[in-house]
Amino acid sequence: MTNAPKRHHRLPRFAILLLLLLPLTGCAAAVGAGAGVGVAAVSERGIKTRAIDLKIEAFILKEFLVTEIKSLAIIDVEVYEGRVLLTGTTTDTKLADQAVALAWKASGVTEVINEVQLNKAGTAANYVKDTWITTQLTTKLTLDGDVLSINYSIETVNGVVYLIGIAQDKQEIDRVIAHAGNIEFVRRVVNHTRIKKPPLT
Repeated sequence: MTNAPKRHHRLPRFAILLLLLLPLTGCAAAVGAGAGVGVAAVSERGIKTRAIDLKIEAFILKEFLVTEIKSLAIIDVEVYEGRVLLTGTTTDTKLADQAVALAWKASGVTEVINEVQLNKAGTAANYVKDTWITTQLTTKLTLDGDVLSINYSIETVNGVVYLIGIAQDKQEIDRVIAHAGNIEFVRRVVNHTRIKKPPLT
């Protein structure tokens, strides 16, 4: 008798975000929360801003589900300091415009960056390549001692790498862009990061 293969169910991103936003209780939850808080405290945007960004992202994804945008187009959301980056693909311009309008409905949004590609949906092969590119870039940034990788969010769609976050200076973002450009299958790098403001003297 053979054992049936185990099935691994991946939680939708929206569900994960909702879990992150739920109040944490119990010792185990406190340990997990402590690790997350530690990461947020090190990043430039801080704990409070990160929490607001997660709330904005959850709201937008919920709106996408309600209006069935998620079932009609492949649109992902990244939020950094209230700046919303929309990426993905669709053949319908109206859906992309609707996604932008829904993003603006979220409280705390300061900018909506529409990088949704207006073409046919990517293939499974493209998705695998995009995931590989994002993983490669994340690893490169993490291992680069001259880059604070925690301050960057990365999305890859059809070989185009989108960056959003906070760079310490121009030299750092130049290193990040160079890393991305040197990865196989990358066609273009689109930079939406901002450079950290110098401290007031």
